[in-house]
Amino acid sequence: MTRPKPRLAVFDCDGTLVDGQADICDTMVQAFERAKIPAPDRNDVRRIVGLSLPVAIRKLAPDLTDNDARNVVEFYKSGYFARRQEGVLHEPLYDGIADLLGALHGSGWQLAVATGKSDRGLEAVLAAHGLTDLFVSLQTADRHPSKPHPAMLEAALFEAGATPDEAVMIGDTTFDIDMARAANVRAVGVAWGYHEPGELTLAGAAAIAQDVADLERLL
Repeated sequence: MTRPKPRLAVFDCDGTLVDGQADICDTMVQAFERAKIPAPDRNDVRRIVGLSLPVAIRKLAPDLTDNDARNVVEFYKSGYFARRQEGVLHEPLYDGIADLLGALHGSGWQLAVATGKSDRGLEAVLAAHGLTDLFVSLQTADRHPSKPHPAMLEAALFEAGATPDEAVMIGDTTFDIDMARAANVRAVGVAWGYHEPGELTLAGAAAIAQDVADLERLL
């Protein structure tokens, strides 16, 4: 008897599963201010969500000294952790995401996450929404190069026992689409995140989901 191919859906986190834009922008601005460096525009911050933190800082302020860049990274990490500890961090799931994940899991899909978040940050947000047990693989910036390097996606494939043609990457930024292409995995963009749908199409997304119901149909 032939074993059916495993279906693996790998999700980005911020901008795809949860909307943490306000806290990310606020924390980034405060990190620059604490380092006594002019803060970036909030729209520019929104554009780098998904990258690993050191890479994101360099994109926002390429002329920073190494010491200043390290300071901003540490101020961001400590500031975001403080928000979580104080209970003021707001990372709501997008409407319909919890039901979608439950339906996919129940119908035999394997689920994974590939995110620029830290291990601690991803574990906290999944636990807060009661989603941890749905995922077979959690890949973060703590253990891999930044997107669009394919390492996170390749690790998810390995842990799920899937080949690239058995998987799909779902994300809201061109970093996600570029990562998927580098790993030879089909990419589906979502229209509700931090990069424009047209950018995702140009980057090579096979399709763009306009809402969560549309994403379920595409999968």
